[in-house]
Amino acid sequence: MRIRALALAAAGSLTLATAALSAAPASAADGAQLSVLHAVPGQTVDVYVDGKRTLDNFKPGTLAGPLDLAGGTYEVAVTASDAEDDSDPLIGPLDLELADGGSYTAVAHLEEGGDPTATLFTNDTSKTDAGQGRLTVRHVAAAPAVDVLAGGDAVISDLSNPDEEVLDLDAGTVNASVAAAGTTDPVIGPADVAVEEGVNTIVYAWGSLDDDNLDLAVQTISGLHSGPGGVNAGQAGLAAEQSRLPFLAGGMALLAVLLVGVRRTTMARGGR
Repeated sequence: MRIRALALAAAGSLTLATAALSAAPASAADGAQLSVLHAVPGQTVDVYVDGKRTLDNFKPGTLAGPLDLAGGTYEVAVTASDAEDDSDPLIGPLDLELADGGSYTAVAHLEEGGDPTATLFTNDTSKTDAGQGRLTVRHVAAAPAVDVLAGGDAVISDLSNPDEEVLDLDAGTVNASVAAAGTTDPVIGPADVAVEEGVNTIVYAWGSLDDDNLDLAVQTISGLHSGPGGVNAGQAGLAAEQSRLPFLAGGMALLAVLLVGVRRTTMARGGR
């Protein structure tokens, strides 16, 4: 299947946006919207879609998209950056099934044991209630499971690679910490985190615990508290761009946004 939108978006040098850029509203797109996150440390790669090189010299910690695509199945392969074609991929080839109207993020990352893999996530773009925001946490690091603590109690337990948790909660500032699964001794935090009304803040814990390069990437999808007009974006508001996602101080501290007083939602991810 031809994907002209991806090929056009990848042409030339893709740079960090310094202000919010316009993008197709998540609720108004006729086709699917796809973002791609590179979360494999130390490996610059190329991304091939249906046999065509779509992203060139894609660096760790960068996000491409969102891109508007027709619903369908796309074959994706990730290769070394100097590969002549996709015949010897580092990851894949794998099929991504995208439905019209869906919002997706494909993540190249490490399994818990350290082997490279890829996961397709479906982003929750359903409306939030007035005064609420949405937090999505995705564990895509070569690291064991974690618990998220609020007031010393685990409100999320055994979040493992490549699982995710999705919560709707009141907008405001919350305080929590992160500990190894089954423990209450914080390894990160406590930290204060802002929750924004009508925004799905998607937090990715990525990297490798053994290699001491755990890091954090953040993607946001706004406009969930109103009618059409929400922008599926990256931290700076990415639209068909590849950009370096900000690495936030405190590493995985933003995992602490999963708090008491929240209303847990169901997240539809491919196969889950």
